[in-house]
Amino acid sequence: MENPILLFDGVCNLCNQSVQFIIKADKKVVFRFASLQSEFAKEHLKQFETETEDLKTIYLLVDNKIYDRSDAALEIAKRLGGFWQLFYVFKIIPSFIRDAVYNLISRNRYRWFGKQESCMIPSPELTSRFLG
Repeated sequence: MENPILLFDGVCNLCNQSVQFIIKADKKVVFRFASLQSEFAKEHLKQFETETEDLKTIYLLVDNKIYDRSDAALEIAKRLGGFWQLFYVFKIIPSFIRDAVYNLISRNRYRWFGKQESCMIPSPELTSRFLG
């Protein structure tokens, strides 16, 4: 299995905090990351006919599959293992309900959590986990 790649809005404070959380919780060090603003994301999303101009969602790329919104979040929780995989039980809730909550947070994330002027720069020890 290739490493799951999380594509996220690089200037969103909530997204950056989420990435930091995933890095700490990822005991097996399997996740890789790229901002949606990166060339890597733009190139890889083309194969799924998805544009990176939609900064309102996260994407998780795993084994030539793409997950977005709440599906991506639940797949991340499942792959983190331990306690976090228990959140995968929310998969039983229909995606239109899960995504409605996700979309509400997404639409308001800059107002509620703020945004940065530029994308996060990973520390030297984390550089290998960030792509493009």
